[in-house]
Amino acid sequence: MNRRIFVKSATAAAGLLAISPFALHARPRVIKNISDRIMLGKMGIEVSRMAMGTGTHGVNRNSNQTRQLGIKGVADLLKAGYDMGVTFWDSADQYGTHPHLKEALKLVPREKVVILSKTHASTEDEMKADLDRFRKELGTDYIDIMLLHCMMSDDWPKVREGAMKVLSEAREKGVIRAHGVSCHTFGALKSAAASPWVQIDLARINPYGAVMDSKVPAVVDVLTQMNQSGKVIIGMKIFGGGELTNHVDECLKYALDQDYLPCFTIGVESLSQLKDLAVRVPAAS
Repeated sequence: MNRRIFVKSATAAAGLLAISPFALHARPRVIKNISDRIMLGKMGIEVSRMAMGTGTHGVNRNSNQTRQLGIKGVADLLKAGYDMGVTFWDSADQYGTHPHLKEALKLVPREKVVILSKTHASTEDEMKADLDRFRKELGTDYIDIMLLHCMMSDDWPKVREGAMKVLSEAREKGVIRAHGVSCHTFGALKSAAASPWVQIDLARINPYGAVMDSKVPAVVDVLTQMNQSGKVIIGMKIFGGGELTNHVDECLKYALDQDYLPCFTIGVESLSQLKDLAVRVPAAS
């Protein structure tokens, strides 16, 4: 090698060494917002990055939202979110929020929002009854996403076989657009990962492992596998069911950094919280 080529090569190498190894591999920052448009896999369902959760501490068909805001208050909050580009509404029979979404649908075009609900049905008859009742309560002839709610046993695909069959048929008829589960144990989560029936999984995820199915690395490994197999992951318990409210920015940054997690639901209880999240999410991205 002649001296001129050697000097040129050495200078280039020195320049590379001066660059932080992190800079060589760092991805350019992408500002993310609660209103970003996200396509859920190949299902043709477009949602906002954040869903308006309506079931904070939801049990016995009540939640913080229903107790504090009532039907009109929840409807007005959903409309405020819609005006800010948040078009993904998260409900469940357990939360008792179907009538609240029905009221909100008087304020926005049905086709402009995506409605997710959840059922505890196990048998075919129970699932058929829930589908009819849910649509009546919501005031809509179809539900975008229907999930089997709070799976805890490893053998839930066997126990819920009847409900799963009805949901598959409902998707073919256009009564629902997609189906899946929410899980509350690690065994149930692994069963969801193995089930070809699951299109969408509502998964508990945050950087501290608070109110999660297992330790963070184990859950992340399963969720990554699910995503790679074509399943869509929607995050929940981003703030650990309220345990991590002193770490909001860190939790948001963590959720936004997960490649397998295109969107997440957060239980919004007031307009001020909604506006705060609209600022915090892009700042954390």
